[in-house]
Amino acid sequence: MGVMNRFMNFLGLQEEEEIVERERFSGQEDAEIETPSFESRKNQRGNNVVSIHSQKNVKVILYEPRSYEEAQEIADHLRSHRSVVVNLQRVRNDQAMRIIDFLSGTIYALSGSISKVGANIFLCTPDTVEIQGSITEILSEDSDYNRMR
Repeated sequence: MGVMNRFMNFLGLQEEEEIVERERFSGQEDAEIETPSFESRKNQRGNNVVSIHSQKNVKVILYEPRSYEEAQEIADHLRSHRSVVVNLQRVRNDQAMRIIDFLSGTIYALSGSISKVGANIFLCTPDTVEIQGSITEILSEDSDYNRMR
């Protein structure tokens, strides 16, 4: 019996017999409805578990811009949470500086990171990708190694 029914019964607005009849009918209807067993519900829940760490569509875009106007396309890839390797070897130095400045601002706004991979080659990643290590140390070691030969 709910609080409201007790209150109405106390005030004399509802008789106790009506409440008993309603409870009998609701109890019979509940018996007719089949409820799945605990084991079957447990098995159904187990199938819905999805790992949040698995990503199916992880893409790395290789981009070789020819002019500053293509920097926005690279930024669009970053906004779509794709990593981009940018090769600036076919662009004039002043254009390359402008592209890097634009991408640096984009990466800052997206909380991503940028790393120099080689001569005029940069790796730009969104915040979902972490870059570890440094290639520049390896390149300097290789140049020292080649001078020794």
